[in-house]
Amino acid sequence: MQYSINVRGHLVDLSRPIVMGILNATPDSFFSGSRKQTEAEIADRANQIIAEGGRIIDVGAFSTRPGADVVSVEEETARLKRALAIVRREQPDAIVSVDTYRPLIARQCIEEFGADIINDVSEGGLTGIVGQAIHEEGDMFETVARLGVPYILMSVQPTLQKMMANFAAEIQRLRDLGAKDIILDPGYGFGKTLEQNYEIMSHAERLHELELPVLVGISRKSMIYRLIGGDPTTSLNGTTALNTISLMKGASILRVHDVREAAEACRITEKLKNPNS
Repeated sequence: MQYSINVRGHLVDLSRPIVMGILNATPDSFFSGSRKQTEAEIADRANQIIAEGGRIIDVGAFSTRPGADVVSVEEETARLKRALAIVRREQPDAIVSVDTYRPLIARQCIEEFGADIINDVSEGGLTGIVGQAIHEEGDMFETVARLGVPYILMSVQPTLQKMMANFAAEIQRLRDLGAKDIILDPGYGFGKTLEQNYEIMSHAERLHELELPVLVGISRKSMIYRLIGGDPTTSLNGTTALNTISLMKGASILRVHDVREAAEACRITEKLKNPNS
């Protein structure tokens, strides 16, 4: 798919898929290997993501796992300010996304802390973490449009039919407000049963009817180990399998814990699609 996004005046080509590496500045993310809290841990993770072939560093400070503690606005802001400063110091040329559903925090991260992209798991405010309604000041869609930055719109809908309908309406509202670069995330694991996750993935190519790039984030999620056994620590092989399927169905961005393996999957699937290139 011939997609691109504008990141601070520079076009990022998505015609070949790229990898987004996860950097969780939290003590309680569902995969313990992704938790980075000290300055050295955050710096090492930022450098590792780029060294292993990642193009985007996704910084989050609020775990969305089931049962996670609610983090105050003040605590999330403080964590992100610190983490983003370290990431920018270590990787000044990297593309950085901020993983938050709070409009005011998103604005601050873009305007003051050096983030480039907003990654929103609430589908523009429909839900917060684990299905809880959120009550935040500001409107995420208006914030995105005003800032003029790329926006990852993640679905919390349980079926592809509902997802497509909601996406169509949300894309129209974003366009009416003036937003330009929109990336769709089907939201595997959010508001969906195990069977619904796989049903959506089996028809994921239909998302391209909306003519926007697609991000897939299934790294080490429960849809893998609930099917085949184990836990997040044993789910790398299943992650790679689903990432490869997603790439063959046209995904432009893979959001992952394991950057090197995802980058290899991108190279292999690209060769399959273009064997003579």
